[in-house]
Amino acid sequence: MKVHGSPLSTSTQRALACFYEKDIEFHFVNVDMGAGQHKSQNFLSLNPFGQVPAFEEGDLKLFESRAITQYIAQEYTDKGTQLLLSGSKDTMAVLQLWKEVEAHHFNPPSTKLVFELFYKPLFGLATDTAVVEENEAALAKVLDVYEARLAESKYLAGDQFTLADLHHLPNAHYLMGSSAKKLFDSRPHVSAWVADILARPSWFKVLDMQKQ
Repeated sequence: MKVHGSPLSTSTQRALACFYEKDIEFHFVNVDMGAGQHKSQNFLSLNPFGQVPAFEEGDLKLFESRAITQYIAQEYTDKGTQLLLSGSKDTMAVLQLWKEVEAHHFNPPSTKLVFELFYKPLFGLATDTAVVEENEAALAKVLDVYEARLAESKYLAGDQFTLADLHHLPNAHYLMGSSAKKLFDSRPHVSAWVADILARPSWFKVLDMQKQ
């Protein structure tokens, strides 16, 4: 089992967190994006869009971090943390709902904010304050919905940590270290939820990979 990616890539981090939650052995293949390895012909055979991560298990090749986490969670239900919800169709539908909310509502503004507030300063580029203001406003509306939901349950899909929560880890981590932290802190249920998921041992293992 191989995971190709970069420890600095939020999409790679999302997949890695799932592997650590499931306590599955895998071989990590570092992709030097600065050298353009993600655009090489060899890598494009794994991900035709030239983006990380990419995953291999036998003849199976996957890309897109959320597709990878879904496969791992389904294929290895007997390992580690149960990241899916068993039970009624209603229960599974709720999990799918909040996974979609993360992908379509939380991820777009939070990704733009991470780029402006973390990656641009990291590479010596100027932050665009207009983009920050626009996306902070958009994210605030999403977090208002989260605040109402998390007043009813400990995690987004219910009282169990699932993929719906795990998928938030990379962007939430970087935003909590930025000026956007105020958006989380001002909503008590969101604040408690973020503190909870960012304290998971699996996430610390992902962060440790950046030090290697």
